Amino acid sequence: MTSSLSTKPFLGALSSDETSRFGSLRNSDFRSAVVQISSLRRSRHPTLEIKAAGSTYGNYFRVTTFGESHGGGVGCVIDGCPPRIPLTEADLQGDLDRRRPGQSRITTPRKETDTAHIYSGVAEGYTTGSPIMIKVPNTDQRGKDYSEMSMAYRPSHADATYDFKYGTRSVEGGGRSSARETIGRVAAGAVAKKILKAYSGTEILAYVSQAHKVILPEDLVDHETLTLDQVESNIARCPHPEYAEKMIAAIDAVRVKGDSVGGVVTCIVRNLPRGLGSPVFDKLEAELAKAALSLPATKGFEFGSGFAGTFLTGSEHNDEFYMDEHGRVRTRTNRSGGIQGGISNGEIINMRIAFKPTSTISRKQNTVTRDKKETELIARGRHDPCVVPRAVPMVEASVALVLIDQLLAQYAQCQLFPINPEFQEPLQLPRLEQSGIPL
Repeated sequence: MTSSLSTKPFLGALSSDETSRFGSLRNSDFRSAVVQISSLRRSRHPTLEIKAAGSTYGNYFRVTTFGESHGGGVGCVIDGCPPRIPLTEADLQGDLDRRRPGQSRITTPRKETDTAHIYSGVAEGYTTGSPIMIKVPNTDQRGKDYSEMSMAYRPSHADATYDFKYGTRSVEGGGRSSARETIGRVAAGAVAKKILKAYSGTEILAYVSQAHKVILPEDLVDHETLTLDQVESNIARCPHPEYAEKMIAAIDAVRVKGDSVGGVVTCIVRNLPRGLGSPVFDKLEAELAKAALSLPATKGFEFGSGFAGTFLTGSEHNDEFYMDEHGRVRTRTNRSGGIQGGISNGEIINMRIAFKPTSTISRKQNTVTRDKKETELIARGRHDPCVVPRAVPMVEASVALVLIDQLLAQYAQCQLFPINPEFQEPLQLPRLEQSGIPL
């Protein structure tokens, strides 16, 4: 039977001579044919290319994540990492341990060590400049927990939309929609954070500022002096002990009922060089928002004064300039959040990312089966009653991937030739012996 689609042209369709060239291919040859067709069409009609994979971020420091929740493992490939950077698996493990499941009673009970293995791109403890492959094996899969969910959609989860888009999906663990995908981002982010710290002294710190209805007042955290030890001092990852206990109690209250709650992660960036980001479509805040909102369960992003700034007048909101004791142009306030015109201005960048309550809960809900029948579902499996404590290293990693890409872009475009010292500052390249890079 001839398909009705065969006579209808589509974007990137073959011309008649290309059809005759590839028309004799067997089904088994289809995969290689697609590659050849893609290459052929790219040279003739580059504007017709469709980039739809969605698993890669970055232009200069390119990160591709791979793997699924209940597959053999997850990880990433980093392309564009500078050579001669000291790097070991231990450099990655710290952030992966902060992200891993089973670390406290307010996280998923799934037990994974999330041990990272570097398979390429590093020789004798230093990056070589070639692609770095990092993989973390899955060891505690329980596919049988998802038998009911193979037939019915979990409300507010990606189950239904994956079927709508692809016509099929990985049922066990949610596949690519699972938060285990973020292991690759966290591993790559650890590399990015190390480079940013060594190159320009840039620090990225995130913490939980809200869990359900418990909101940490902004004036209780000093972003100038905040430390990782303060954030990691409790299982809520809130740097204020009193509010941390309130958050833990709020999460516990719903956990025992089989329910979940959401929250907010605040992230700051200190000592970021000025000039990162580009006007119009590639503004720094736009890139940060894209990276943050690509994380699972995110529902909102704001930086600087955010939505609260809409209640102010211009005279109240503007950050007035002044000259500091070192002769640098600074702002007395920071309602801009360290970014003006889409470009970093040297002040602390601060942003807030909202996370919804975990979709998979063990309470009865109304839903629809894959064969379009209404039913009820009690989801099984092991899931976080609140995602924000484990989201903290995910947010840091996402921010780091944006900033390392922007740093490389700034160096390539605006630091290739001597800078204009009247307005521009160097990106503070460290001495090689101080950074640990071999001479």
